[in-house]
Parts: sequence; structure tokens; C-alpha cells
Amino acid sequence: MTLDPQAKWVLDIAKDKGLPTLDQLSPEAAKVDYSERATTLTFKDVEIGETFDLNIPGPLGDIPIRIYHPVGIDGPLPVLVYYHGGGWVVGNIDTHDALCRTVANKGPFVVISVDYRMGPEAPFPAAVIDAVAALNWTAENIAKYQGDLANIAVGGDSAGGNLSAVVCLNALKENSYLPKFQWLIYPATNMTMATDSHKSFAEGYFLTNTLMVYFQKHYLMGFDDLSDWRASPLCAASLAGLPPALIQTAGFDPLKDEGIAYAARMNAEGSKAKHTDYGGMFHGFINLGGVLDQATVCIDEGVDALNQAFQQ
Repeated sequence: MTLDPQAKWVLDIAKDKGLPTLDQLSPEAAKVDYSERATTLTFKDVEIGETFDLNIPGPLGDIPIRIYHPVGIDGPLPVLVYYHGGGWVVGNIDTHDALCRTVANKGPFVVISVDYRMGPEAPFPAAVIDAVAALNWTAENIAKYQGDLANIAVGGDSAGGNLSAVVCLNALKENSYLPKFQWLIYPATNMTMATDSHKSFAEGYFLTNTLMVYFQKHYLMGFDDLSDWRASPLCAASLAGLPPALIQTAGFDPLKDEGIAYAARMNAEGSKAKHTDYGGMFHGFINLGGVLDQATVCIDEGVDALNQAFQQ
């Protein structure tokens, strides 16, 4: 396994600039810094049909969302509820705006991007509560925004992949709305960080062991949360009965092994999961579509998987 030349270029640029890593900053400063960096190498000037910024109700208060309608397509359309990445501490609707625009157009889908609460201001399980509320709101209201109530999926990258998995587990537990599909992009599934990939890629590929600990420190309330299925879906007692999933991992990613393990357990317990590894990539690559060709390949695979699920 070798690093993709484009991925190496991105890592080299970051190293040459000598920018501080997020874990060297306060959470407040990290949020600002990530927001600026995240839009630098992503897709540029992606046209969209229209967007709506709303505040929807949730148990903890209003939740900001952005609804995307693709260019030139009228509904009703299948729906993707998208949860952005960022370690449950950084990231927002704007950091993933170009990605959501791209997915909406490629679908074509109605995409709902959820600006869930994050740590340290709103620690675990606030993000989960917001994520669940956003899914349930969608199931009840998206027809008003040209969405097809019979075809709703969830998806997200990293922390967002974690939340996507968790809302599906929660739906089974609470007997609430169960999405038709889950698109899990290098998801965090086990907070214990005990796998070989956490050791092999602990440094040098953006998401480091130190940064994971930093995120956990500002998201989780204590040690017991590490094994709570709402933080570590791989710790759930059962993965049976879940919606089918596409689980995508990156070759040089500390989270790779836990993504593979989640797919394996789903399949072993009667749920259906397809796993694809983007061997030359590092964590976070899907949001670097302006410079990484594999980001587009990854998105296209996800869109194809969603459309196949929606047609069943």
C-alpha cells in the first residue's frame, strides 16, 4: 500500500506551511481554524438549484439545517440526511457545503445538512440527540420540500459517519423512523482506539492519535462514555436489523480497522454492509475534492449505492 501522489502532495503542503494542528488550539480557536482550512481544497463554485436554511425543533432547542435541491430537477426526490465530520468538536454546515451540493446534484437528491450541537459547549450525547431529532423531523416534514418520504437515507463522514450509524441503532431501539440506507464514510465506531490502524497511522496523516484524544476530551463526559453504543456503535449489543450500509475507509487512516470491523459485524449478524477501502487516501479525503480525484470516485460510489437502495 502506497500513498496516492495527490494525497502526498496535500500532506507535504501542510507540512511545509508548518500550521499548528487542531489539538494545539483551544476548541474555540480550532473551530475557527478548521472552518477556514476545510473550504480551501474542496470543490469550488458548485451550482445548486436552491437551498433553505431552517431551524428545526429538538429536545435541546432549535437545530440549524440546510436543505439542498439539485439543479434543474423537480421533486419528489430521494433524501439524504447528512451529518458533517469534525470530531464532534469542529465543522459545520459551511465546511461541508460544497460536498453536499455535489451529492445533491449527482443523486439527484434532496440533501439535508445538520448543524448538530458539539463539544465542549454541548458534550455527549447532545450530538446524538440532535442527529436523531433531525432524522425524525425529516421523516415527518420533508415532503414539504420535495422530498420522497419513502426514500430517506442517512450519511456522514468521520464523526458524521458515527452519528449516522448511531441514529440507525437508536431507531431500532426506540422503534422510530428507520432510514432506508446508511452511507458511512470512514466512520468512528469504537472510541477505545485499540486497533492496529490506530497504532500504524497514529502520526503523519492529519487525524492523529493525539487529535483523537483531543476530540474525545471535548466531546465525551467521562471514561464510561467510551463504551456507550451512542458513542461507539461497535459496542452495541446487536447490529441485526440495521439498514444496508456502504462503509468506506481510507488506507492511511487510524479509523480504518474499526470501519472494517463494523462492516464485518453487520454482515455476520444478518445486516448487509459493503466495505470499500481507498488504499492511497488519508482520513478526511472526501472533502478535498478540489485536489483529490479519489474524492470524486468515493462520492460517485456513495451516490450509486444510495440510488440502488432507493430503487428497491
